[in-house]
Amino acid sequence: MKTHNESKQETPTTTVHSASTAVKLPYFDDLLALLAQNNKVVNESFGRHVHWGYWPHPTTALPTTADFALAAENLSQQVCRAGHVANNRTVLDVGCGFGGTIAHINDNYTGMTLTGLNLDERQLLRARDTVIAQSDNYIDFQQGDACALPFADQSFDIVLAVECIFHFPDRQQFFAEAYRVLKPGGYLALSDFIPHPAIAPLTKIKLPENLSVGFYGKCNVQYTTRNYQNLARQMGFDLHTEQDITDNTLPTYTYLRWLARQQPVIRSIARLETTALECLSRLKLLNYYIYGLQKPF
Repeated sequence: MKTHNESKQETPTTTVHSASTAVKLPYFDDLLALLAQNNKVVNESFGRHVHWGYWPHPTTALPTTADFALAAENLSQQVCRAGHVANNRTVLDVGCGFGGTIAHINDNYTGMTLTGLNLDERQLLRARDTVIAQSDNYIDFQQGDACALPFADQSFDIVLAVECIFHFPDRQQFFAEAYRVLKPGGYLALSDFIPHPAIAPLTKIKLPENLSVGFYGKCNVQYTTRNYQNLARQMGFDLHTEQDITDNTLPTYTYLRWLARQQPVIRSIARLETTALECLSRLKLLNYYIYGLQKPF
């Protein structure tokens, strides 16, 4: 088993500003506080993955921590499939959170060189403590910017971005950086919330700064399916997967309502924003997609 300090590749030196000043994510503030209090339900729900769940058969979903934790694992699995994750690959997980997707790959594949990147050092501290390399896998967690990746050209077989790209300041710049660090034939896979064309113009309304950062932070959900198709073409990617999994994620909202009843400290803005997301999703106005794109050989 290899440790975090046994670096396999040289990377350029990059200066990254403190995450506390670079990004505001109130939901992570609350999660970290609850985890520090050894909150069992929150730990089981979000101590590994911090994203929506995926249910192959959503009508059978149960409002339990075990069922939700499995569904969150399933979502990481779906993104990994879109990225053609296999044994003996070098993988970069951008916006890695607490390392859940890295942990999923570590548990299911061998001969892997796994790197998690995040702006928030607090999240990385937990990832380093909880995700331990198995067998002949190698794991490293680094602080860095998704739009200025601190890695050499053609360093990775696969780049993943699970439910985080809407926090990035510029999708085009991230795509350019992902393309740069991918080896020829490598894959970029991501999940994102996609607006229906009917409401796409509304997502571009600029709010005052004090209203633009809610419980889930500053989120850009302006990209439609056509935007992604055009961006893939513009950046030189071949689009292999464009999968609408909205129905498979809807039980997430039932679970979050149950969880809110167990945690009276949850902010009212969290309930309001989550309810709005649920309404838009059930009306098919805001949909959840997985994308898989390949850099040509």
